[in-house]
Amino acid sequence: MGTRSGAQRDAITVEISYALVSGGFVAILLYLGLYAPVRYFDLPRGFALVAGGLAGLTFVVRVVHVLWRFPRGAAQGTELGRSVTGRPVNDRSFADRPENDRPGGGPGPDQPSQPGRTSPDS
Repeated sequence: MGTRSGAQRDAITVEISYALVSGGFVAILLYLGLYAPVRYFDLPRGFALVAGGLAGLTFVVRVVHVLWRFPRGAAQGTELGRSVTGRPVNDRSFADRPENDRPGGGPGPDQPSQPGRTSPDS
């Protein structure tokens, strides 16, 4: 297991944050949905404890479910054949890619020779 890049660490951090926030949101909604009848109908305190227990269990289940589905390849820099940065994963360098196989090695007709600059006659 080697070191992770910044993009890989960011992907893991975002996934953990999403799991915690979505788990909290679902647990709060469940708790309020179960606790509202207890408050409205003046039911015994045991119903409120059950609502809290189910909400806590729902939080744990949601967090585990989200993190379990997180692709292991994303933590290693790849996900379904693409890197975390969105570039295709392959062993070819930039210069070896087919779009750079042009005579003279320069940019194609649809790209400016110097990006960011305009020609004088435009």
